[in-house]
Amino acid sequence: MQYRAFGQTGMSISRLGFGAMRLPQEQRADGSSGVAVEQSIALFHRAFELGLNYVDTALFYCGGESEIVVGQALKGWRERVYLSTKFPVRREQGYRATLEEQLRKLDVEYLDCYHFHGIGQWFLNHEQLDEMLAAATQAKAEGLIRHISFSFHDKPEVMAKIIDLGVFSSVLCQYNLLDRANEPALADAKARGLGTVVMGPVGGGRIAGLPPELAAQLGIPVRSSAELALRFVMANPNVDCALSGMNALSQIEENCATADTAGPLSPAEVEAVNAAMEENKRLADLYCTGCDYCLPHCPNEVNISRIFGAMNSHRVYGLTGHAKHLYDSIGRGNVKGAKADACVECGECEEHCPQQIPIREQLRDCRELFESLA
Repeated sequence: MQYRAFGQTGMSISRLGFGAMRLPQEQRADGSSGVAVEQSIALFHRAFELGLNYVDTALFYCGGESEIVVGQALKGWRERVYLSTKFPVRREQGYRATLEEQLRKLDVEYLDCYHFHGIGQWFLNHEQLDEMLAAATQAKAEGLIRHISFSFHDKPEVMAKIIDLGVFSSVLCQYNLLDRANEPALADAKARGLGTVVMGPVGGGRIAGLPPELAAQLGIPVRSSAELALRFVMANPNVDCALSGMNALSQIEENCATADTAGPLSPAEVEAVNAAMEENKRLADLYCTGCDYCLPHCPNEVNISRIFGAMNSHRVYGLTGHAKHLYDSIGRGNVKGAKADACVECGECEEHCPQQIPIREQLRDCRELFESLA
């Protein structure tokens, strides 16, 4: 496993981090579904054995179960693994009460990185900004957190304003070969001494679904498109760690091997990827990472992320048959939710979309396309 100095924190962080947002799920005896605990713990332990030393979770991931499972997986590994979770700023319970709740769920005495979750320009204008920063500084002084961090979904130019507050040690933001908007912001953060972690290096699984011929056409020897995506991110000297939401042992093995032996893409290979991606500009209008932050707010349970994934398979990659299969499977078997025709255009989803996608407009386009393919 390759490691990088994590800003000015003194941490030596693995190039690959474990994003605990998409842990494997199982059906339980009472008919409910939830995290497959034993399977998830086995995945964490294998990743730790392979040298991964950074885990990122959040209060509401996996229906609130992620932190509990992460805490169980860290038993026996805590002093060898850096732990990160997040404070949802708009939560009524407040900073200190939320932090203490998360420490209990994780069953740990301290956090290595505690992020203000998904902040942007609005955070700078928050009426309780000074109070929250003071609470974070106090928690750090008491040893409950080692580093104050933030995760970010706003426009790139806003990141510098947040760093200017002068309290943050690291930043977590979106970056991959399909979405490179944060490149200048990452360079600025790195130059100012922050550790940098990127989410979505394989685009919530979207990039892993690229046609396998892509790398071959670019003359880049890789085993998969997921490897291509990770190596692209790791080629950026301003990225310390790439988070991957792994939910299968094969993903652990492949991604850790990439971070261990493959090395980043060469400058020439990066340029080839950049040129190829310029031809896929259409994706920018419908770049959905599959975070599913929108889904709990849809009154009709429209499976937005799967619909958009199907649309991109058709529109960007020309995989129309695969796209139709993805769309038709919604509401069948283990694929929950409703298709695009169930959207009533209430707009609740758009209020919670980190990518600020015009979801209602895009769902109309999706409905028209897949009805025409029926």
